[in-house]
Amino acid sequence: MSSPTSPTLNLDGLDLAALLCSRVCHDVISPVGAIVNGLEVLEDDQDESMRTFALELIGKSARQASARLKFARIAFGAAGSAGASIDLADAEGVAKGMFSDEKTKLTWSAPQALFPKNKVKLLLNLVMIATSAIPRGGVIDVVVSGEAEAPTFVFKAKGSHARIPPHVEELMAGRPESGTVDAHGILPFYAGLVARAAAMDVRFSIQDDEVTIHGAPAVIATPDSADGEASGTALA
Repeated sequence: MSSPTSPTLNLDGLDLAALLCSRVCHDVISPVGAIVNGLEVLEDDQDESMRTFALELIGKSARQASARLKFARIAFGAAGSAGASIDLADAEGVAKGMFSDEKTKLTWSAPQALFPKNKVKLLLNLVMIATSAIPRGGVIDVVVSGEAEAPTFVFKAKGSHARIPPHVEELMAGRPESGTVDAHGILPFYAGLVARAAAMDVRFSIQDDEVTIHGAPAVIATPDSADGEASGTALA
């Protein structure tokens, strides 16, 4: 396991872009492939029941691909780049769209407000990390509270065989044990980059079959002018 004193990995910009692209492609290639399969059935099979099945498959897969691309546009991309904020209602919409046909249910409690872009990106990336905490599916409860500039995020992922995703804490800290990052680890690594940019601290805990992810404004030690001792100051 990496040490807190281990050097932070500085990933080349081109490598970061390539790994994020690989992640997005991984998420959409399955539904896109299903669309292609459905079209082939329509072209080659005249059986009415098979054609009906193919149309249903195409429709479902197209919705999945669209939902995953909409999610990635905000979570990884430059959606809304003309401004510095994103509506939490948009984040809720793309997050719930990701789970419309899946074994995981998402509940969401958040104010109707504009939040800083990096905080919304972190929120969505933590949704995906919470998903990996319950590999057999379950329920993810998302609660956002506090002011836009200093919010608190609480994710509770409950399901069979729940666990803190392997290596997620060291990857988010930018200190992978291997010293490198691959396409499997890029999401938590990127989430860590976004957390630092958003001045947020993320912690993980587990009890029984429930994993809790807690995000809050990061705190740094600053000299106290009165006695020279360190005191906590929120970065956000």
